[in-house]
Amino acid sequence: QVQLVESGGGLVQPGGSLRLSCVASGSIFTTSAMSWYRQAPGKQRELVAQVSSGATTNYADFVKGRFTISFDAAKTTLYLQMNSLKPEDTAVYYCNAFRIGTYYWGQGTQVTVSS
Repeated sequence: QVQLVESGGGLVQPGGSLRLSCVASGSIFTTSAMSWYRQAPGKQRELVAQVSSGATTNYADFVKGRFTISFDAAKTTLYLQMNSLKPEDTAVYYCNAFRIGTYYWGQGTQVTVSS
């Protein structure tokens, strides 16, 4: 089992920055990958960024060059640094862990980009 708790969302103006955090607990060191997803109103949940157990990162095209995913093993915390935010980045952001064929989800944190 893996438990995930996100934080760091909020309201930010276009062009601003936010850093999301996801504290992981449980069988975290046997996960294959950890990811950030997002879901905007009326849209499907989509992958934003992923980091594998081997530290390989992967980004959706719409965030490349703006967002950075990282994992601090000492703190068992996943981060998403979001820069140059756009109104279309507004969504609920979810932390995800994939372990032995099972996806685990956090409760989500709201990010709103608006002037």
